[in-house]
Amino acid sequence: MIGSTRQRCFHHSDREASARCPSCHRSYCRECITEHSGRLLCASCLAERSPRPRSSSLKLTAAVAPLLTALIGFAVAEQFFHLLGLVLLNIPGLLHEGTLWTALTGGQP
Repeated sequence: MIGSTRQRCFHHSDREASARCPSCHRSYCRECITEHSGRLLCASCLAERSPRPRSSSLKLTAAVAPLLTALIGFAVAEQFFHLLGLVLLNIPGLLHEGTLWTALTGGQP
């Protein structure tokens, strides 16, 4: 906490400052300062310390991910319907013709 009431927030001149950023040495109100790893930092200094992702790899991943997901989905669907077709082809002809019940009961309805 800052002892002097004359200190004002860097962003909000009508507010009293409650802390000073150790990186940029500016005073900020409670709304503008945040705790990060045990230290109070302003938003701009916190943004500078945050690791920035490589944009080229993210663009490539964002472009390839939907395409890869669609291809995997089509491959799974194709395998499912292929196996379903094999199962249907292996069903006995009596079931297809509607004569299975007649054959099982000996011709009685």
